[in-house]
Amino acid sequence: MTSADTQAIVTIAVLAAFADGDKHDREREELKRIVQGLGQADGVHLPTLYQDVLMRRVDTAAVVARLGSHEARQLAYEMAVCVCDADGAQSQAEQRFLADLRSQLGLGASAGQFAARAEEIAAAPMGASAASAARGTAAPAVDNAVLDQAILNAAILNGALELLPETLSTMAIIPLQMKLVYRIGQAHGYQLDSGHVKDFLATVGVGLTSQYLEQAGRKLLGGLLGKYGGGLLGGLGKQAVSSGMSFASTYALGHVAKRYYAGGRTLSAQMLKDAYAGTVAEAQALQGRYLPAMQEKARGLDAAKVMALVRGG
Repeated sequence: MTSADTQAIVTIAVLAAFADGDKHDREREELKRIVQGLGQADGVHLPTLYQDVLMRRVDTAAVVARLGSHEARQLAYEMAVCVCDADGAQSQAEQRFLADLRSQLGLGASAGQFAARAEEIAAAPMGASAASAARGTAAPAVDNAVLDQAILNAAILNGALELLPETLSTMAIIPLQMKLVYRIGQAHGYQLDSGHVKDFLATVGVGLTSQYLEQAGRKLLGGLLGKYGGGLLGGLGKQAVSSGMSFASTYALGHVAKRYYAGGRTLSAQMLKDAYAGTVAEAQALQGRYLPAMQEKARGLDAAKVMALVRGG
């Protein structure tokens, strides 16, 4: 893709992030941080782009007109769908935005099929039970070694998904992180629903929309996102372009959740944020050690296996 394609696709993704007009201030700040952190690459100055979107100085139809190929238009739509689905069911405003975008892009049935798969990922249950959060009268016996291995396995899996070029693979990372938190809470006697898990992620500082935008944005700006060329990160040779953030964030979420639920959910919001930030730093130091395992895992994944993982298969 050209730099004009890349800039247009990122612009559409940021427009999608604000399509519902109902972002919490915390999420808006996180989106701003992500965009500023991505900085400038391939001729795209993201802080300026963010301000243009926020101040409504960009028009979707004009941005679409800058896309130079069918592949670029398809990828723009896929990223917009995933951004809107990242935090769960689409709002009416998001549905209208995507319908207008699809029409402007002139996409056919394949776009609808992609949207259906994305919605399936967004709506996937976390486990067999989703009762309201409650504490049992007796704490279950918890095998910490088993939980530690489950956290590491989940971090390696999500690190592998970060290596794949498909947009749906990137989108699958968030539901798999939520499944991990759900499993840890369940192991400590809590039955959680998606609302509780999302609140936990938000409290530690993980915004769902912003996390997807960061993951996909890094891959896109590195020329790694999209299923139309380059294969598996060009033979896994460009992994350094991505920060290994999915491994680190999953590892940190798992260990902070383990501490939180083992302690009876008594940690304050600030303590959770501090614990998460510290554990992310630890995980980033570990990422190089487990990169070969992530690469090997990625080689064995395809779209069907990713969907099965999200469904719980």
